[in-house]
Amino acid sequence: MKIPVIRNILEANDQLAEINKILFKQNNLLVLNLMSSPGAGKTTLLERTVDALKDTIRIGVIEGDIQTTSDAERIAKKGVAAVQINTDGACHLDSKMIYHALKEIDIPSLDLLVIENVGNLVCPAEFEVGEDHKIMILSVTEGDDKPLKYPLMFSRSSVLLINKIDLLPYIDTDVEKIRRDSLGINPDLEIFEVSCRKQDGLDTWFNWILHRTPKYKSK
Repeated sequence: MKIPVIRNILEANDQLAEINKILFKQNNLLVLNLMSSPGAGKTTLLERTVDALKDTIRIGVIEGDIQTTSDAERIAKKGVAAVQINTDGACHLDSKMIYHALKEIDIPSLDLLVIENVGNLVCPAEFEVGEDHKIMILSVTEGDDKPLKYPLMFSRSSVLLINKIDLLPYIDTDVEKIRRDSLGINPDLEIFEVSCRKQDGLDTWFNWILHRTPKYKSK
């Protein structure tokens, strides 16, 4: 009995995700679904990305958290549109949550929408929300065993950002193992090594975004 129920939930989610995707396409909007475990650096990466690109493209952010509005407040201080979704215990955002959050955003005025998902290495990857790309952040402090332990998120992401590389001298994490195991799961995965704190390696990430933003490419 459990298998049909789970399948029906995912099917309903995917149907609404397609509606979201159509809306995004109609507005020539690039949509990224940003995923990671708690504390890997999603919000800091967003802050750096907004600082670097907000004068070039128009950015909006949907923040997902179990509680509080702290992350949305951090992003709003950067001068871009930010909407907070509190899931009240749910470990991921789904397409219905995003559909309702879009009513609070002026979609035609944006070039890029970033959805910062709830911190979790499993559930967010299972639920489509209408995004163009899933983006994953893995901090080196989490260890090099995560691709093999949590393969789903790696398999469904377009980009893996290995964050906090400035801490590598102080920990026993093998970045080459992360690369090897991640590419073994997903050979098409693009991998960037970055330090959001020191802003190392981020230019490649910024350029990746710009080259995939429809309104920027059409200029």
